[in-house]
Amino acid sequence: MEEPRRRLWVEPAAPAKSDDLSVDQAKEIIAPFYDALNQPAKKDVAALLARATTDDWITCRGEGSCLNREQLVPAFKARGETIPDLQWEIRDVAVAGDKVIVRGQASGTPVKDFFGVSPTGKSFTIMSIDIQTIRDGKIAHSYHVEDWAGAVRQLKAQ
Repeated sequence: MEEPRRRLWVEPAAPAKSDDLSVDQAKEIIAPFYDALNQPAKKDVAALLARATTDDWITCRGEGSCLNREQLVPAFKARGETIPDLQWEIRDVAVAGDKVIVRGQASGTPVKDFFGVSPTGKSFTIMSIDIQTIRDGKIAHSYHVEDWAGAVRQLKAQ
Protein backbone atom coordinates (compact mmCIF):
# COMPACT_ATOMS: atom_id res chain seq x y z
CA MET A 1 0.00 0.00 0.00
CA GLU A 2 1.30 3.40 -0.98
CA GLU A 3 1.89 5.98 1.77
CA PRO A 4 -0.36 9.02 1.60
CA ARG A 5 1.36 12.12 0.26
CA ARG A 6 2.11 14.79 2.77
CA ARG A 7 1.00 18.27 1.96
CA LEU A 8 2.77 21.43 2.88
CA TRP A 9 0.39 24.17 3.93
CA VAL A 10 1.49 27.75 3.88
CA GLU A 11 -0.74 30.37 5.44
CA PRO A 12 -1.62 33.07 2.94
CA ALA A 13 -0.30 36.52 3.70
CA ALA A 14 -2.72 38.81 5.43
CA PRO A 15 -4.25 41.38 3.12
CA ALA A 16 -2.53 44.74 3.13
CA LYS A 17 -3.92 47.25 5.57
CA SER A 18 -3.90 50.99 5.18
CA ASP A 19 -1.50 51.29 8.14
CA ASP A 20 1.10 48.93 6.60
CA LEU A 21 4.47 50.52 5.97
CA SER A 22 5.38 51.82 2.57
CA VAL A 23 8.84 51.01 1.21
CA ASP A 24 9.83 54.67 1.65
CA GLN A 25 8.70 54.63 5.31
CA ALA A 26 10.59 51.38 5.87
CA LYS A 27 13.78 52.84 4.36
CA GLU A 28 13.51 55.86 6.66
CA ILE A 29 13.10 53.64 9.74
CA ILE A 30 16.02 51.32 8.93
CA ALA A 31 18.44 53.99 7.63
CA PRO A 32 20.18 54.70 10.99
CA PHE A 33 20.74 50.96 11.53
CA TYR A 34 22.54 50.58 8.20
CA ASP A 35 24.39 53.85 8.77
CA ALA A 36 25.82 52.24 11.94
CA LEU A 37 27.23 49.40 9.79
CA ASN A 38 29.21 51.75 7.52
CA GLN A 39 32.68 52.38 8.94
CA PRO A 40 31.37 51.72 12.47
CA ALA A 41 34.71 52.37 14.22
CA LYS A 42 34.27 56.06 13.30
CA LYS A 43 30.64 56.44 14.45
CA ASP A 44 28.51 56.70 17.55
CA VAL A 45 27.04 53.25 16.96
CA ALA A 46 25.13 53.30 20.27
CA ALA A 47 23.30 56.51 19.30
CA LEU A 48 22.48 55.24 15.80
CA LEU A 49 21.13 51.95 17.16
CA ALA A 50 19.11 53.78 19.83
CA ARG A 51 17.56 55.89 17.08
CA ALA A 52 16.72 52.86 14.93
CA THR A 53 15.75 50.18 17.46
CA THR A 54 13.37 49.68 20.38
CA ASP A 55 14.77 49.41 23.92
CA ASP A 56 14.06 45.65 23.94
CA TRP A 57 15.40 45.01 20.42
CA ILE A 58 17.35 41.83 19.75
CA THR A 59 19.12 40.63 16.66
CA CYS A 60 19.54 36.94 15.84
CA ARG A 61 21.77 35.12 13.40
CA GLY A 62 20.20 31.80 14.34
CA GLU A 63 18.06 30.14 16.97
CA GLY A 64 19.63 30.80 20.36
CA SER A 65 22.26 33.11 18.88
CA CYS A 66 20.85 36.54 19.68
CA LEU A 67 22.30 39.80 20.99
CA ASN A 68 20.72 42.91 22.45
CA ARG A 69 21.76 46.47 21.63
CA GLU A 70 24.33 46.74 24.43
CA GLN A 71 25.99 43.51 23.30
CA LEU A 72 26.00 44.48 19.64
CA VAL A 73 27.66 47.90 19.94
CA PRO A 74 31.13 46.51 20.78
CA ALA A 75 30.73 43.86 18.05
CA PHE A 76 30.00 46.58 15.45
CA LYS A 77 32.99 48.59 16.70
CA ALA A 78 35.31 45.56 16.56
CA ARG A 79 34.16 44.75 13.03
CA GLY A 80 34.90 48.37 12.06
CA GLU A 81 38.41 48.18 13.53
CA THR A 82 39.07 45.00 11.55
CA ILE A 83 37.52 46.41 8.34
CA PRO A 84 37.90 50.23 8.56
CA ASP A 85 36.45 50.81 5.07
CA LEU A 86 33.41 48.56 5.65
CA GLN A 87 30.48 49.68 3.51
CA TRP A 88 27.00 48.20 3.74
CA GLU A 89 24.71 49.11 0.88
CA ILE A 90 20.96 48.54 0.86
CA ARG A 91 20.24 46.92 -2.52
CA ASP A 92 16.55 45.95 -2.17
CA VAL A 93 13.79 46.58 0.37
CA ALA A 94 10.45 44.77 0.55
CA VAL A 95 7.66 45.24 3.08
CA ALA A 96 5.17 42.63 4.28
CA GLY A 97 2.98 43.91 7.10
CA ASP A 98 5.31 44.78 9.99
CA LYS A 99 8.29 43.02 8.37
CA VAL A 100 10.97 44.79 6.34
CA ILE A 101 13.17 42.52 4.24
CA VAL A 102 16.50 43.97 3.18
CA ARG A 103 18.96 42.56 0.67
CA GLY A 104 22.26 44.21 1.39
CA GLN A 105 25.77 44.16 0.05
CA ALA A 106 28.81 44.52 2.27
CA SER A 107 32.34 45.19 1.08
CA GLY A 108 35.64 45.99 2.67
CA THR A 109 39.33 45.28 3.10
CA PRO A 110 40.37 43.73 6.43
CA VAL A 111 43.46 45.20 8.10
CA LYS A 112 43.48 42.63 10.93
CA ASP A 113 42.93 38.89 11.18
CA PHE A 114 39.44 38.16 9.82
CA PHE A 115 37.93 34.71 10.50
CA GLY A 116 41.44 33.25 10.57
CA VAL A 117 42.65 35.03 7.41
CA SER A 118 45.59 37.41 7.79
CA PRO A 119 45.27 40.76 6.01
CA THR A 120 46.70 40.78 2.48
CA GLY A 121 45.18 43.94 1.03
CA LYS A 122 42.46 41.92 -0.70
CA SER A 123 38.84 43.03 -0.45
CA PHE A 124 35.57 41.14 -0.37
CA THR A 125 31.97 41.77 -1.44
CA ILE A 126 29.15 39.70 0.04
CA MET A 127 25.37 39.62 0.18
CA SER A 128 23.24 39.81 3.31
CA ILE A 129 19.56 39.24 4.00
CA ASP A 130 17.85 40.86 6.99
CA ILE A 131 14.29 40.54 8.22
CA GLN A 132 13.43 43.46 10.48
CA THR A 133 10.21 43.51 12.51
CA ILE A 134 8.95 47.06 13.02
CA ARG A 135 7.04 48.20 16.10
CA ASP A 136 6.10 51.79 16.90
CA GLY A 137 8.30 53.15 14.12
CA LYS A 138 11.48 51.31 15.19
CA ILE A 139 13.14 47.95 14.61
CA ALA A 140 11.98 45.59 17.38
CA HIS A 141 13.57 42.34 16.18
CA SER A 142 16.09 41.38 13.52
CA TYR A 143 17.11 38.16 11.83
CA HIS A 144 20.18 38.36 9.65
CA VAL A 145 22.35 36.19 7.41
CA GLU A 146 25.63 37.31 5.88
CA ASP A 147 27.85 35.32 3.54
CA TRP A 148 31.01 35.54 5.69
CA ALA A 149 32.22 32.20 4.27
CA GLY A 150 32.13 33.85 0.84
CA ALA A 151 34.19 36.74 2.20
CA VAL A 152 36.81 34.28 3.49
CA ARG A 153 36.92 32.48 0.11
CA GLN A 154 37.48 35.80 -1.68
CA LEU A 155 40.22 36.82 0.75
CA LYS A 156 42.01 33.45 0.37
CA ALA A 157 41.72 33.34 -3.45
CA GLN A 158 45.00 33.27 -5.36
